[in-house]
Amino acid sequence: MPGITDNPDSLSIPEPFGRSLGATEASKPLKKPETRFLLFQDENDRLGCRLRPQHPETLQECGFNSSQPLIMIIHGWSGSESATVGKDSDSDYQVDGLLENWIWKIVGALKSRQSQPVNVGLVDWISLAYQHYTIAVQNTRIVGQDVAALLLWLEESAKFSRSKVHLIGYSLGAHVSGFAGSSMDGKNKIGRITGLDPAGPMFEGTSPNERLSPDDANFVDAIHTFTREHMGLSVGIKQPIAHYDFYPNGGSFQPGCHFLELYKHIAEHGLNAITQTIKCAHERSVHLFIDSLQHSDLQSIGFQCSDMGSFSQGLCLSCKKGRCNTLGYDIRKDRSGKSKRLFLITRAQSPFKVYHYQFKIQFINQIEKPVEPTFTMSLLGTKEEIKRIPITLGEGITSNKTYSFLITLDKDIGELIVLKFKWENSAVWANVWNTVQTIMLWGIEPHHSGLILKTIWVKAGETQQRMTFCPENLDDIQLHPTQEKVFVNCEVKSKRLTESKEQMSQETHAKK
Repeated sequence: MPGITDNPDSLSIPEPFGRSLGATEASKPLKKPETRFLLFQDENDRLGCRLRPQHPETLQECGFNSSQPLIMIIHGWSGSESATVGKDSDSDYQVDGLLENWIWKIVGALKSRQSQPVNVGLVDWISLAYQHYTIAVQNTRIVGQDVAALLLWLEESAKFSRSKVHLIGYSLGAHVSGFAGSSMDGKNKIGRITGLDPAGPMFEGTSPNERLSPDDANFVDAIHTFTREHMGLSVGIKQPIAHYDFYPNGGSFQPGCHFLELYKHIAEHGLNAITQTIKCAHERSVHLFIDSLQHSDLQSIGFQCSDMGSFSQGLCLSCKKGRCNTLGYDIRKDRSGKSKRLFLITRAQSPFKVYHYQFKIQFINQIEKPVEPTFTMSLLGTKEEIKRIPITLGEGITSNKTYSFLITLDKDIGELIVLKFKWENSAVWANVWNTVQTIMLWGIEPHHSGLILKTIWVKAGETQQRMTFCPENLDDIQLHPTQEKVFVNCEVKSKRLTESKEQMSQETHAKK
């Protein structure tokens, strides 16, 4: 593979990406490393049936249906436990390496979608993946060529169009998918490639022909979940490599994963600590994809944005001109010349979907110095009520400035109808306010102190609905420590006032 030395051990690849084979491992008798292709009959199949290129009888034996799309799952760099997988005419096939449980979950999720029947297969390259990381990287191109050979054989023997092929590759498997796509001869490309946290080390910053790229299929999407750097490397690739690149929670970390302990555990325990420590965030990409299959009514939406900082301010919740898309299996397959970076927030477990809202508030600060209070907001919708959401503005409040921030909700509260905005109690700010009030008592002219909130603007990302909220009581719009103000939809309030005036007018005419 271009750019990779012939001597893998000369490369400085720290744990968890490098390991040496011990004497015990080396002494185990292994069959010649090869790429194997398994086809699964139903959602409960854990063995698979081996497809053999140039052996057309295996297509019928394994139940291949040429009228249905073919989805091939491609695993990544292997672990260190043994597994017995597959059945063929020879015998059960044992290699050093473990097929992760997520494989069976994704097979089951794909095969159980009765409304969209598909052929589901596995590219089993464990004997080539259970290697020093640098050797496994070199093997990705070989395996990609093997996959391309299979697809070309299917075209020839079963008249099966490459446009009906969807490769789903995890970690190193994502780049295997890319090499498979780029190894197909002719002008036509395979239908789709999905990269699940494509591997970063030895791929980050390389040219498109040395990694997964948008050129490798008619449509390429990628989910980046573990791009946090350590020693100049990140487990998952950071750069955009697809038509749509999703960065859940910014891509660098995932909720529910304990990163503070990650590298400390690696330093103490070496490879043994890696499987579970890294697995949480790296494999989250897989579970987000599985979630999109299992919860078709709770699809997560990503929004195009330049970076996570802007997204956290709620500045990117637009769906105009293809600026948002569905994460996972049911993505809208738009193609554009440039990769689109999409951001979203998720929950820590399935179902991962949250609802994104942008809030914009203009404060008028009547205290001379900038104020940095703590706020909470309660939201009442037509379906649910969420109480006391903490609000962080990230800077002191100065006069006549509009602040924008993102709020996410685990539940669908329906259409938003009432907001309750509270300045939480703080001994410091309560004392400041009391001092100001005392000074005002001795003032000659009447004066006001505190914060004034006149309007709150809201945009719902999932529905693209825009709403404006006004104070319920316009005679009392000042906000002081420990106080809570109620805001209602301005349009609804205006409509009610109009209806009230009309009713009063009718009653007056009736009396006359």
